[in-house]
Amino acid sequence: MKLTIIGSGYVGLTTGACFAEVGHHVMCVDNNEEKVKTLRAGKIPIYEPGLEPMVRKNVASKRLSFTSSTEEGVEHGEVIFIAVPTPPQPDGSVDLSFVEKVAREISQYLDSYRVVVDKSTVPVKTGERVAQTIRRYAKPGVEFDVVSNPEFLREGSAVEDLMKPDRIVIGGNSDRALALMQKVYEPFVAPVLVTDINSAELIKHAANSFLALKISYANALSEICEAAGADVLKVAEGIGTDKRIGRAFLNAGLGYGGSCFPKDIAAFIAIAEQLGTPFGLLKEVERINQRQLDRFLDAIREALWVLKDKRLAVWGLAFKPNTDDVRSSVAINLVERMVAEGANVVAYDPKAMDKAKELPFADKIEFATSAMEAAKGAEALIIATEWPEFAAIDLNELRELMRTPMIFDGRNLLDPVAAKSFGFQYSGIGRGVTPERVE
Repeated sequence: MKLTIIGSGYVGLTTGACFAEVGHHVMCVDNNEEKVKTLRAGKIPIYEPGLEPMVRKNVASKRLSFTSSTEEGVEHGEVIFIAVPTPPQPDGSVDLSFVEKVAREISQYLDSYRVVVDKSTVPVKTGERVAQTIRRYAKPGVEFDVVSNPEFLREGSAVEDLMKPDRIVIGGNSDRALALMQKVYEPFVAPVLVTDINSAELIKHAANSFLALKISYANALSEICEAAGADVLKVAEGIGTDKRIGRAFLNAGLGYGGSCFPKDIAAFIAIAEQLGTPFGLLKEVERINQRQLDRFLDAIREALWVLKDKRLAVWGLAFKPNTDDVRSSVAINLVERMVAEGANVVAYDPKAMDKAKELPFADKIEFATSAMEAAKGAEALIIATEWPEFAAIDLNELRELMRTPMIFDGRNLLDPVAAKSFGFQYSGIGRGVTPERVE
């Protein structure tokens, strides 16, 4: 099939590459000319495992192309996906101006039947608004349908999530449109859930909110574990083996971050308010998430007394491993707050260094070329992102490099007993069973 994706950001680019990989002819539209040139050369502006070689391969095979012309994109695709940004507004609601703009642009060039698909994460009833907008500006008599097809991509495993999805959700009210969407996803082996548009739009926000709720639940448990002298990892394992609950997203840590969860939770709260059904549970999820970072920073202050002029090594800047994304990263938030208190932060991340160097306060941070270089002479080590390489570090070598042997493990990546055996003072999240008590 001929498919068009308007918006070549994280979702649009990954979706386009994967559609091309299974044999569709995909044209990605982006209004940034320089970005289009870069993508045509098979290079991508983000780090996502497996994505760049897939883009390069499909550009070479001419199944994947890029343009800055919406007109060209509308002419090309039988199905047109809208995958533009939906940033938050100050009150937490979603800024839909990009979606509205694209809907108007599509309407200008429609001359025969097309299926227009909301791929961006949007509030419920957005599909209705998109249809109204296209109908208002399109030529009289032009046929089209609007469909909701939310994405469920996880940064760091987005290619796998698209190629081997848990489920495919298609929301629409037209048999003609649904038949075309079924054809789009025919190469993918996954359950297909067909719903009305409003239900499909709610599914994405509801799914992300529930995952954030699980994270905040684990973080609330971590505070209780610390007070009770229990180990949150053992508690999470104990409840997570119950198949009704599941172990995923029950990892206590510094809290959730990234470009999706904070924005989507705030948006869902705003959506519920607008519908006259306040979602108090999600407000508590947000509160717990914020409190978790405050508690962690309090623990660092308690141990170091004063942060000013202290040399602190920070491992991890991306909001999660296997990505270079620092948007709404808890690690970045932590670094910014410590720098504001006068700490001398030396940071290292395997992939996110370049993105971090673009931040407004980057000139106040020293960037190391390796984890060990960051730790050299440090008065404390802070693990802020759970990169696998940090878990495999040589603790003996680390102990020799540091000025004082203190570890604040914000991701529970290390074994407290092993850390103590090498002479470290270790502080994790919810690890109320200290090495002293274990022995």
